[in-house]
Amino acid sequence: HFIDVAAKAMRHILVDHARGQKRVKRGGDRERVHLTDSLVLAPNENLDLLALEEALEALEARDARKSRIVTLKFFGGLTMTEIGDLLEISPKTVEADWYFARAWLQDFMEVEEGA
Repeated sequence: HFIDVAAKAMRHILVDHARGQKRVKRGGDRERVHLTDSLVLAPNENLDLLALEEALEALEARDARKSRIVTLKFFGGLTMTEIGDLLEISPKTVEADWYFARAWLQDFMEVEEGA
């Protein structure tokens, strides 16, 4: 339970920080990058956390478990096994949800970027 709360808190902290950085006076014209596994291990400064937050909120409305898996993996740094244990589902289910969510988020962010 603690790790779940910590991952959510980290998500909100990073999004709030990104909102501050997004302001034009602080270089708000940074380019967007795609969500990949490598970002989980080494977050990229150019990641548009505000776009990711918007996409995560849309995903949460569609499928709360997939959104929670992304939050735990991306912001909490948990492994598939750890997430499975926390959510009481198999690591294979976590992995399948992760791949679906990652693709869905990327598509959502690309559509929003083009809008």
